[in-house]
Amino acid sequence: MRRGAAAQFLADLGNVTVAVPVLALVLVCVAWRARATGTDHWWRPAAGAAALMAAVPLWVVPLKELVARPGPAIMGPGTGFYPSGHTATAAVAYGAAVLLLLPWLRGAPSRGAAVCCAVVVNLGVGAGLVRQGYHWPLDVVASWCVCAMLLTALSRWSRPRSRTPDGTGREGR
Repeated sequence: MRRGAAAQFLADLGNVTVAVPVLALVLVCVAWRARATGTDHWWRPAAGAAALMAAVPLWVVPLKELVARPGPAIMGPGTGFYPSGHTATAAVAYGAAVLLLLPWLRGAPSRGAAVCCAVVVNLGVGAGLVRQGYHWPLDVVASWCVCAMLLTALSRWSRPRSRTPDGTGREGR
């Protein structure tokens, strides 16, 4: 397996030191903009995304311990490679950032470009981790599967609630 600088760069995009500051910047910008425009519960999407990012190690670490799967040969004899924490960090950080930005982007082309960028970056992180020999492909895919469910939940939770005539935001029974 050939290792290289490009694969290492892509793998590094899944590091906490890279992905979390990107998400934090988006959280601050989106919350600031929502508050400035008088959006009800302006803090809700940003708080949900921050909580989701904080929860990543809370589900990744126990799964790594439970499965105790050895990594590729280049990683040595240790265990704890399934699922990939770097993949989960990247998927949640870049995925949540795009979910928070979507309502503020105008037009389908800009929304599509944002989603494509997040997908390409996450595919790059996974490919870089596998290419560098840090993870097996299934480690990466497992993290993507869990994160897809988590991001779907975030999307539904942070969706603006419609107002009803009584002002409660809930439908009558």
